[in-house]
Amino acid sequence: MSQKAAPNSKLWRNMLVAFLIGGLICTIGQGIMSWMQSLGLSREDGGAVTSISLIFLSALLTGLNCYDNIAKHAGAGTLVPITGFANAMVSPALEFKREGFILGVGAKMFSIAGPVILYGSAASVVYGLILAIFG
Repeated sequence: MSQKAAPNSKLWRNMLVAFLIGGLICTIGQGIMSWMQSLGLSREDGGAVTSISLIFLSALLTGLNCYDNIAKHAGAGTLVPITGFANAMVSPALEFKREGFILGVGAKMFSIAGPVILYGSAASVVYGLILAIFG
């Protein structure tokens, strides 16, 4: 009975759109990287500029309320790590800016990103210790 009432899944369409949008984001990143290297930047410096550019574009699109519209159609395709993380930082900050810079923007900005930073840092320490002991 529940299967009859549930809407038909668009799994294959959703996977295709997520793949295409995620691939487009990565292609834009690669384009920025190639452009930076053609200007004479090293691979490391070009990578830094590329990361900063993708973070800026993601934050800008979030601020202009475009990123959520893209994510609504692309789903997991917008979760390319660096752009998804930037969106996760900016969205709560914009939502709670009326509460002030300290209790609103400052506190809520890390409501989603805080656990990612905490557990990512803790995992890197554990992995570093394992590598130091067994490597």
